[in-house]
Amino acid sequence: MAPAQPKTGLFVGLNKGHIVTKRELPPRPSSRKGETNHFSLEATAEKTSKRVHFVRNLIREVAGFAPYEKRITELLKVGKDKRALKVAKRKLGTHKRAKKKREEMANVLRKMRIDKQNRPLSEIMAIKGILRLTLICSVGVSLSVFCVCV
Repeated sequence: MAPAQPKTGLFVGLNKGHIVTKRELPPRPSSRKGETNHFSLEATAEKTSKRVHFVRNLIREVAGFAPYEKRITELLKVGKDKRALKVAKRKLGTHKRAKKKREEMANVLRKMRIDKQNRPLSEIMAIKGILRLTLICSVGVSLSVFCVCV
């Protein structure tokens, strides 16, 4: 596209139109709000402070996910990415926001899988309801007993 020519002030011709001076608009709040991706510190560190990032993570941890976010994660688990995008778009309104939300939920699932792989054995046993009792005999020999809690 050709560079813009200055307006002539006439209402006819190639550069028609009233001559105006551009106003410098103040920055909008959306420009300083920061990324809403709560699960990757790298993405939010650029725009938000450590405190804001900490607060957002804390709120996400306490409040959990919205029902539609849970549905999106379930759809992503079974490989229905396109359907997950449709659900997100229906809920959020725009394609761009839906893609961002789907990516965020995919990152959450990825992080959950990594955390699950790195869990210690005692935590896995606690989740499955297996209790480990360590008995120390009078001789000084320790004996481990596993009990299944029902």
